[in-house]
Amino acid sequence: MALENCFQVSTVCTTRAAALQCYYPFSSKEKVHLPTCNGLRKSILGASLSSSSYPNFLSSRSRKASIVCKAREAVDAVQVVTDSSWNNLVIASENPVLVEFWAPWCGPCRMIAPVIDELAKEYAGKVLCCKLNTDDCPNIATKYGIRSIPTVLFFKNGEKKESVIGAVPKSTLSATIEKYIEA
Repeated sequence: MALENCFQVSTVCTTRAAALQCYYPFSSKEKVHLPTCNGLRKSILGASLSSSSYPNFLSSRSRKASIVCKAREAVDAVQVVTDSSWNNLVIASENPVLVEFWAPWCGPCRMIAPVIDELAKEYAGKVLCCKLNTDDCPNIATKYGIRSIPTVLFFKNGEKKESVIGAVPKSTLSATIEKYIEA
């Protein structure tokens, strides 16, 4: 994942110590180059964080910018799949993929959406959870024979392995996911 997608700049921090928490995972010789904005001082931009610079970096307390790592949220979010992203996200995925076929007007789809969100967080890094709006992408829904929604399809190595139709309990989907993680 690209570094640019993992960081968010915030200017509401009261100390520089918060910025250190995100800088810390980088090696002591690595530099982080951030875009210039009103909240960052030039001395912080591109700062090399060697062990000798930590005390100086933390010494002053004032309203400064902080860096918040958003990588976890990028990994465990349900991704929206379209016709153009289908092959890259689902077919070419190295991990098993759960795809929910849904539509905004579908009541049971709205009931199962929080369950899919929970599964995405629970199985982050092991399973990719996606959703496809059948109104926006009818070709993919037709290709896989989707006749009612919500329908959840499970893919592994680019092949459809199993389908679950209807608003089922979380335990049903978890049990199905477990089969493809272990296999």
